[in-house]
Amino acid sequence: MSARDEVLARVRRAKGPDQPPPVPRDYRAAGTREVDLALFAERLRDYRARVRVVPADRVAETVAEALRERGARTVVAAPGTPPEWAPAAIRTPVGVADLERADAVVTGCRVAIAETGTIVLDHDAPDQGPRALTLVPDYHLVVVREEQVVAGVPDAVARLAGVRTQTWVSGPSATSDIELERVEGVHGPRTLEVVIASHMMGGTDRNDDSR
Repeated sequence: MSARDEVLARVRRAKGPDQPPPVPRDYRAAGTREVDLALFAERLRDYRARVRVVPADRVAETVAEALRERGARTVVAAPGTPPEWAPAAIRTPVGVADLERADAVVTGCRVAIAETGTIVLDHDAPDQGPRALTLVPDYHLVVVREEQVVAGVPDAVARLAGVRTQTWVSGPSATSDIELERVEGVHGPRTLEVVIASHMMGGTDRNDDSR
């Protein structure tokens, strides 16, 4: 055996079998846990979002109350949002200049994740509108129906199959400078308010956060 063959033999022995061991693929699949609506609200508050959990039949008056407390005079809504959510809102396609003058934007969502407090927007859906709609105004109010909340990220990914244009939102827009000073509103709304429409409220109202 030559020196070269001996070196190569040692390399092969060190590498072990030619076939690598199988990679474990037993990740948690979608739909294996119950949804915790209280956890979703808690995670949203952790991200400094404002949260209101209300009965499904009180969404319209809750949105109106939130906009009134905000002092929003010019409101833009995604074209497909229910008219009762914001009757006076502008719903026709608007330009960036119009969005910059808006005090608030109102949309729905595609899915929300309890474990991470994340809201996912589908920008091809009429009740969520184009991406600029939720990036330019300083205040974004989004309505999340209880049945849209899933337990974890795998559940959300399963529901988003085929959705082409998505934005994943975890709290208001925020970043940190080199000294780790938090700055909000740099590349999106400074304030995120979430109205969670629950079917389990029994006719009672619960405002989790009115900050």
